[in-house]
Amino acid sequence: MKPITLGLSVFALTMTGLAAHAETACVDLTKVTLPHATVTKAVVEAVGDKQVCKVSVTSKPTADSDIRLELWIPEGAAWNGKFVQLGNGGFAGSVPTAQFGGPVRAGYAVSGTDDGHQDPVGTNASWALGHPEKVIDFGWRALKETTEASKALIAANKGKISKAYFMGCSDGGREALMEAQRYPNDFDGIVAGAPANYMSQLFGLSAVQQQLMTKPGGYLGQPQRELLQKTALAECGGEAFIRDPAACHFDPGKLACKPGQADGCLTAPQVATAKAMYDGHRDKAGKLIFPGYSPGAEAVNGSWNAWITGPNADTNQKAAGPSFSSNAFKYFGFSDPNFDYLKMDMGAPYEGARKKMAAVLDSDSPNLSAFKKRGGKLIQYHGWNDPAIPPRSSIVYYEDVRKTMGDPSDFYRMYLVPGMLHCGGGVGPGNVDWLADLDGWVTAGKAPVDITATGGRGQAPGGPASQVLCPFPGVAKKTGDSYACAVPKKKG
Repeated sequence: MKPITLGLSVFALTMTGLAAHAETACVDLTKVTLPHATVTKAVVEAVGDKQVCKVSVTSKPTADSDIRLELWIPEGAAWNGKFVQLGNGGFAGSVPTAQFGGPVRAGYAVSGTDDGHQDPVGTNASWALGHPEKVIDFGWRALKETTEASKALIAANKGKISKAYFMGCSDGGREALMEAQRYPNDFDGIVAGAPANYMSQLFGLSAVQQQLMTKPGGYLGQPQRELLQKTALAECGGEAFIRDPAACHFDPGKLACKPGQADGCLTAPQVATAKAMYDGHRDKAGKLIFPGYSPGAEAVNGSWNAWITGPNADTNQKAAGPSFSSNAFKYFGFSDPNFDYLKMDMGAPYEGARKKMAAVLDSDSPNLSAFKKRGGKLIQYHGWNDPAIPPRSSIVYYEDVRKTMGDPSDFYRMYLVPGMLHCGGGVGPGNVDWLADLDGWVTAGKAPVDITATGGRGQAPGGPASQVLCPFPGVAKKTGDSYACAVPKKKG
């Protein structure tokens, strides 16, 4: 059999003409010729009760690129005619195949990428030192390479794709919004969970907070985290999690130790640290640069202890947040493996590094007009108790889109999940089939309204079995024995 050549310049023509395409043998996908990419493996394996064609590809769009991607295509009639590309997490380094199973069992062809480098440690960015093309691959190019190769291979194997989606959380959420902004015609629908779309600002927020936490007496240990959580919950509803965090105005300053008091309070350095956690990053004039975290889950396992404080002061800098930020400034911002972000001047030096990173990594443009014009639909979600990416940053983005484009609800809806941590977990129920909701919106015009999130898998003890989620700016309010969505009245 001659090689199957699918140049990307003729991709649209190929897709149009393959609606009645007879399925090509999986192994023959190794013969498909792609621009600057090679199919290295194509084998059929079982995934649950389905036989799946698993394809491995290496793409090298530049001399320094080494982008690995995987594509799984259900065999025969098990394919539903649709394709979903999944985003990565952290600084990537491996293809997120652990997430492929669910969509494949639902009938989707699924792909993902390692974002252009291979590293088992997702917080490590040393691969970026001296490799600016790899940083671009991580920022956005690996996404496009994966999309084009995946669509071409599905076309060669199956024929026409009826709908294409992108779904990711955390860095994958950043990637999701990058797709909507940079490549608006590539996907019919997108799910962006807890997006790190202001990635450069996240690193700055962590630097401010960690500089305070590592000062003498500034560390927040387990007793302090328990005190903060207990007080915030009591002040803001008295339940196992805060139902309406936007209405909660918790001030840790009231927990300051009184003269002679040693227990059940915060020292002055601890108060300063706690305030920075909630208040965020401000400039010298007091203007808010980037929002902080929301109260109510400080002591939940997998929350601050995993992302911000570490289990104790000795392991503080091994927590995920400090690890990401330290690596980012060393390898993205300053190209200096010995750079210490804990000593960084948060004025001009920081701003220079931030701008350098933002140009490649951030996906913060509020102009989604091209995505809307092509009929695209976007669902964004974020846990209100996310300890990795402040949920209010999602509000900032939504409001920027609204100010730029007017009411976006005909194509863009956002859900904030009370009590949920980063991408899942926490006391608040947060399990939702976002892909199914997106598909219903795209294929049937059924826009999501009130959504029921369930508990169980990944849920911390103490929460209810389910909760109602509302499209922003709606909030679930209790009426009798149930909850219903209502839009809070604006003050003034």
